[in-house]
Amino acid sequence: MCEYCGCQDLVSIGELTREHDAVVAEIAGVRAFLRDHDVDGAAKAARRIAEILGPHTAVEERGLFPLMRQEFPEHIEALEREHRVIEDVLAEAGDGTPTDPSWPTRLLSALELLRDHILKEQDGVFPAALSVLDTEGWELVEAVRARAGSAVGHDGPARGGDEGATHTHVHDSHHSHDSHDSYDSHHRPPMVTAPEQEDHA
Repeated sequence: MCEYCGCQDLVSIGELTREHDAVVAEIAGVRAFLRDHDVDGAAKAARRIAEILGPHTAVEERGLFPLMRQEFPEHIEALEREHRVIEDVLAEAGDGTPTDPSWPTRLLSALELLRDHILKEQDGVFPAALSVLDTEGWELVEAVRARAGSAVGHDGPARGGDEGATHTHVHDSHHSHDSHDSYDSHHRPPMVTAPEQEDHA
C-alpha cells in the first residue's frame, strides 16, 4: 500500500500530507453544516480550507510540480486545472456567505473533486516524486515552503511533526488498493508510470 513507498519520511511530503489531512477534516465539517442547512457554517469552513490550500498550492505549483512537469506534463496540467476549479468555488465565500442558492451544491461538488484530487496526489504524485526529484529538487521545494509558510500546525511543531505518519486514513473504501495496483517494477503508481502513458486517473 502507498504508505510503504517512503515518501512520508520526507519533511516536504509529510507537511503536504498533514495539510491534506486538515482539509479532509474540514470537508467533513462542511458536509455536516450543509446537512443541518447551516450555510454560514459551511462558508466559514470553506474559508478555512482556502486558508490551508493557499500555501499548500504554492508549494506544489512553485516547487514540486515544475520539477515533475517534463516527465508527467498531462498529469501536472490536470492537477493544476483542478486547483483552479476548487479555488474559484471556495473564493465565493471569501467575503462572507454567498447568496447564490446554487453555491452549497457547487461547493459539495468542488469538495468531492478536492477529495479525489488529494488521493491522486498521495497515491500518485508524492510516491513518483521520490524517483524524479534529486537532492537539489527537494531543497528547492523546501525553499518554496519557507517562503509560503503553512496554515497548519501553529499549535505544535510547524514542520515535520507528522512526517512519519501514514496517509491511508484519507482513503475511502472504494479507493483502496494493494501493492500490485499501486506500483510497477520502478516503484511508481500506474497513474505516473511513464510520460507517454494515457491518463487513467
